[in-house]
Amino acid sequence: MPSFDQSKAYASQEEVFFDDGREVELLHFVYGKPDLEQIRGSPSKVLQAIDDFGRTKKYLMNVGEDKGKIVTDLIAEVKPQTMVELGGYIGYSCILFGDAVRKAGGKRYYSLERNPEFGAVIASLVDLAGLSDVVKVAIGSSDYSIKRLHEAGELKHIDLMFLDHYKPAYRPDLKLCEELKLVTPGSVLAADNVITPGNPPYLEYVRASVEQKRKWLEQSNGTGADPDARVGQKHINQYAKRGESTALNTSPGNPNLVYESKLNHSFEPTGDPDAIEVSRCTGEESG
Repeated sequence: MPSFDQSKAYASQEEVFFDDGREVELLHFVYGKPDLEQIRGSPSKVLQAIDDFGRTKKYLMNVGEDKGKIVTDLIAEVKPQTMVELGGYIGYSCILFGDAVRKAGGKRYYSLERNPEFGAVIASLVDLAGLSDVVKVAIGSSDYSIKRLHEAGELKHIDLMFLDHYKPAYRPDLKLCEELKLVTPGSVLAADNVITPGNPPYLEYVRASVEQKRKWLEQSNGTGADPDARVGQKHINQYAKRGESTALNTSPGNPNLVYESKLNHSFEPTGDPDAIEVSRCTGEESG
């Protein structure tokens, strides 16, 4: 088990820890830095400024340095031409991974964010970091944006996908990507927060056999519907404050895809234990 450097820990997570104005506060904090011109055009310095806010001002639900390294190492290995993240929040992962994709020779990093205010924060910080040539921010629910980008011909295949959005949507959105043939043999998935707070439905799916997934599909009468209370009521009701729909897509997915999945232990920016589940699509069995 890796160790955590407590000196770099973020502030503690409060009962209300996002969508309370801190995201705009972060923008003012970063753009108010006296060394702004040295920060401009430097992804690493923008990330340092975000971390500074998270450590000295208010908690931010970022992937953080520790878990982030798992994914940047994966990017260096996979060398994705196209990477997609589901859930951008304020752009920390987008800047960290978008920079890594560009260094690995990749062409496009899509950040799909549901909240238009968060999307505006992402776009501003991505521009400050000098990554606008690689990063594209798409606003809307994850399943809507996936379908829209696919239908427009912009998103044809996902080489690497980072899941860090609405926890009940991990499994349904993966299945949608399977159905649209965006995720195929060779695609790699990295899912955050599979321990803190946890995501049993997603882990169950990527670790299941083809035979088990076929049985689930038969039992669902072909609809593939799987909203699941195991992610916790708090996370299911995440958007209740704004009165937004929590409906999930009902894609049947592609149960014939084979995944090799591994849990990579690490830490939240606060020091709390968490992990990234890395799943590699290694093949497809005949129906």
